[in-house]
Amino acid sequence: MKDIKNIILGAGLVTVMLSACENSNLTQSGLNPADFDSTVLGKKTELITLKNNQGMEVCLTNYGGRVVSISVPNKDGKPTDVVLGYDNIHQYADTLNSPSDYGSSVGRYANRIKDSKLQLNGQTYQLKANDNGNCLHGGGATGWLNQVYDVTAKNDSSVTFTIHAKDGENGFPGNVTATATYTVKSDNTLDIVFGATTDKETVINMTNHSYFNLNGDPSKEGFDQIMYVNADKFTPSDKLYIPTGEIKDVTGTPMDFRTPTEIGKKVDYNFEQIKNATGYDHNWCLNTYKNGKGDDKTVCASLYSPKSGILLEVFTNEPGIQVYTGNFQGTGISCKHGIKYPKHVSVCFESQKYPDSPTKISQGVKDWTDATLKPGEKYYSHLAYKFSVKKYDSSYQSLFLIHLRKGSENSTKRRKLYKGEKIKLLIINTTIL
Repeated sequence: MKDIKNIILGAGLVTVMLSACENSNLTQSGLNPADFDSTVLGKKTELITLKNNQGMEVCLTNYGGRVVSISVPNKDGKPTDVVLGYDNIHQYADTLNSPSDYGSSVGRYANRIKDSKLQLNGQTYQLKANDNGNCLHGGGATGWLNQVYDVTAKNDSSVTFTIHAKDGENGFPGNVTATATYTVKSDNTLDIVFGATTDKETVINMTNHSYFNLNGDPSKEGFDQIMYVNADKFTPSDKLYIPTGEIKDVTGTPMDFRTPTEIGKKVDYNFEQIKNATGYDHNWCLNTYKNGKGDDKTVCASLYSPKSGILLEVFTNEPGIQVYTGNFQGTGISCKHGIKYPKHVSVCFESQKYPDSPTKISQGVKDWTDATLKPGEKYYSHLAYKFSVKKYDSSYQSLFLIHLRKGSENSTKRRKLYKGEKIKLLIINTTIL
């Protein structure tokens, strides 16, 4: 009997040791790198982990150049994964049963092109239609988000993904070499630089498609997050999410997030634009872009969770940003760690040229931004997601994130207004730029 007890105890010890070894291989966000070690489309895939000394960990895979997890400390110092996704390569690669753009490096052309037709130099190219007759995210299942990128540079804090796209791919002209470089910085910023060259005139509009939920519980709706968008105008869309060509003022509409507001308090399903999309899926014309140049040192958008205390600030040199509130979530598919994401669980901030730019430019639509790239030119796009922790005192009447700009008349007016209304302010960012 004693021998049997010893055997049982020994077996239990071995099991515990094996379990401990397995757990030691897990990332901070609970991912197992072995679950990403595979071959897809004849190329090796892997999980790449980037870290800094401030508790930030970012996990990526070269399948689609995707961000799989972003783990940052919450107000209690607990590591918190703030993006949606899957925890294995097989779900990412299964474009039939678990299609997604989670965390992807989107190209050649992020967002939609009307009727899947591209007009350049008097020539019309028929693109792959994958969204109600339109071309979305470069062709969807066969677009860059579902291709295996080459890992061309890597260290503990940075990785560069490279893709070589052939002339005629999904109908797009030009042999294109594109890169997506992700760098974790010491201030808990995930810095992203997209680059591209071509041998034939084409269109390039790259972005990252991470889905953010800062609450720490992606099993619940995320409309309680507080959002800010530094934009006076937006581009209305039709029922198929194609911009009409108008550029409208946000004043007096649920599209006005110039004062940080809980998303759910802005949603009005009687407002045609929100009704069409069952939430937000729109391009805002950023105030940080003027005279053909973007200011990537000034906050263009932000998201804050009073529950976790995590603040996300977004920076870009691009003229527009697509804000998407997970309107097509709630599919019932088990995702990362077995969680089934509900509708409106997350928010995407996709820096970009205005949607459907090839069509609008060919039509001569005023004030639209051009995504054309010619031989000899170098495409450059910068996007940064900065995370920090800010304490929220529920006794405050309102939460205001005030982004001050030196010499800003609007900022002066806002400060006077807030003072006149005797509103207690919690100033989250007071950096004078």
